[in-house]
Amino acid sequence: MRKLFLTLGILCLAFQSAEGQNKPVAGTVVKDFGKFYPVENPGFKTDYTQNFDAVIDVQEASPKPNEIHPLLNTAARYLNMHTWAGVTLKDLHVALVVHGGASDAILTDEAYQAKHGMDNPNTLLIEQLNQAGVQLILCGQTAGARDITDQNRNAHVQVALSALTALVQLQNQGYQLIEF
Repeated sequence: MRKLFLTLGILCLAFQSAEGQNKPVAGTVVKDFGKFYPVENPGFKTDYTQNFDAVIDVQEASPKPNEIHPLLNTAARYLNMHTWAGVTLKDLHVALVVHGGASDAILTDEAYQAKHGMDNPNTLLIEQLNQAGVQLILCGQTAGARDITDQNRNAHVQVALSALTALVQLQNQGYQLIEF
């Protein structure tokens, strides 16, 4: 019986220890969002001589309108995990190109309230992404089709002629396209 309790105790400690390793941590660039899992000594090493400029194509609506858009949070995670890993902010730039159904994510609180019955859960995240230097770009064609104007669009979001234009232009500037 004593052996059984000793074995169970060791197993509990092992599970507790493993559980602690699987907790995401907050970053230092976008503090309230973009938690990530630290990876100590990865086999695929990060090349610190490269630029990590990424453009994220955001086209799908958030699956849960009452939660932050997952791809906006991905931008925060991208910044947080790479700076944690040692990439400097001068080598790390992110742009989000928003179009189609994802456009609700960049509405003002008032416009989001009218459409979804609540304030926009992305407002604070957009503010912090802007403070971190992330470009938030809305497709002008989506803006026209969905009647998104300066008055109902978050002030930190700029409008491009189209998502196509922004995606091509940013890739021509060296940004790597990230699609999910």
